[in-house]
Amino acid sequence: MTLSECYAALGGDYEEVLGRLRTESLVQKFVLKFPSDPSFRLLEDSLSAENWSEAFRGAHTIKGVCQNLSFTALYRSSALLCEDLRNGSATPQTAQLAAQVREDYRRTVDAIDVFGAALPV
Repeated sequence: MTLSECYAALGGDYEEVLGRLRTESLVQKFVLKFPSDPSFRLLEDSLSAENWSEAFRGAHTIKGVCQNLSFTALYRSSALLCEDLRNGSATPQTAQLAAQVREDYRRTVDAIDVFGAALPV
């Protein structure tokens, strides 16, 4: 799998991120680091604990990282969750929005894992 194919699989915009970071090697470096970023764990733990301000912080960080890396699908879903939690409390839509973030996150990490596994050692 190429990096461009990885971006297609995760619902991202490869040309946009390449325009921002300029080299494929730099894009690859940050893409491969994404799964180890602690923001998703913070989001999940905070949602479980109903700690809405920390859940907001996790969603906000994911949104920013995904915007910088042009992970479009996960950026969009995390932005919606971020706005939902902005006032420091859950809404009737929070669970559904969080479920979409989980789905998009899993799709993103799965594509990155496949890409990383295909790289030469």
